[in-house]
Amino acid sequence: MPQPKSIEISKVTRYQNAALNYYLGLTDSPYLHYGYWETLPVPADELTIARLRVAQQAYTVKLLDAIPKGTHTILDVGCGIGGNAAYLLDRGFAVEGLAPDPFQQQRFLKCTGDRAIFHLTRFEDFKATRFYDLILFSESSQYMSAVDIANGAAKILNQGGYIVLADMLRSDANYQEGMFSNCHVVTELHAALKQAGFTLVKTEDISAHIVPTIDLYVDTFRRYGLNTMIYVADLIAIAVPPVHKFLRWIFRRWFKKLVVEGLEASQIFEQHLCYEMQLWQLSKSDRG
Repeated sequence: MPQPKSIEISKVTRYQNAALNYYLGLTDSPYLHYGYWETLPVPADELTIARLRVAQQAYTVKLLDAIPKGTHTILDVGCGIGGNAAYLLDRGFAVEGLAPDPFQQQRFLKCTGDRAIFHLTRFEDFKATRFYDLILFSESSQYMSAVDIANGAAKILNQGGYIVLADMLRSDANYQEGMFSNCHVVTELHAALKQAGFTLVKTEDISAHIVPTIDLYVDTFRRYGLNTMIYVADLIAIAVPPVHKFLRWIFRRWFKKLVVEGLEASQIFEQHLCYEMQLWQLSKSDRG
């Protein structure tokens, strides 16, 4: 059986994927998304993995609430490991998943009990054989250009079909370098969708309900990830001092900036980004 073609992924995106895989291992959750904290935590001790799982379930419920009545067929673009798709399947929707990652394909099919078709491809390369009522971009818009999102969706949606897009977006267009710099600029994303024939039906900024997850990730990394790194480094310094010296040089040269930036993730998000849930509708007279 031929191996799937290798798909080039940007360095920023690969860093984010590494972080997602790290926290997926910590949470043991069927979801890869940030969740939606309905009740915001007050003391730091309320930031727990158990509460994150509750928040992730609440996020999926909120996605369901954003789906217009009359929707039946859904293409879940950047479907992750299938948590959202399984939830929607259980509620009677016909869902198909799409992602360019064989690992996600395996997890998606397992999570959905093989009830959904999975398309192993990039959205930009997707050759649809049908039209859909709705396309879902749940924390996946940042992996493709705004023009590809808009034009690609317009080609495969039924007339009057919808996009539900939920993701981090850059409210500050001048933020162009760093861990979240692959997120779309709000105004640029809107312009591309309008150009392709979409109308914004509604949008909701849920940034305040997302920040606790970023805080939890940072706190978890500081407590466990960073301390583990220090512990391992100390052991190497004792056992093999030359190796420790070399690794210390590598850390200062390539990784220190990433670690510092990761610990400042909440501040970066609050200064330069927002998290929105948007509902767009394609013109009923033109599919694009």
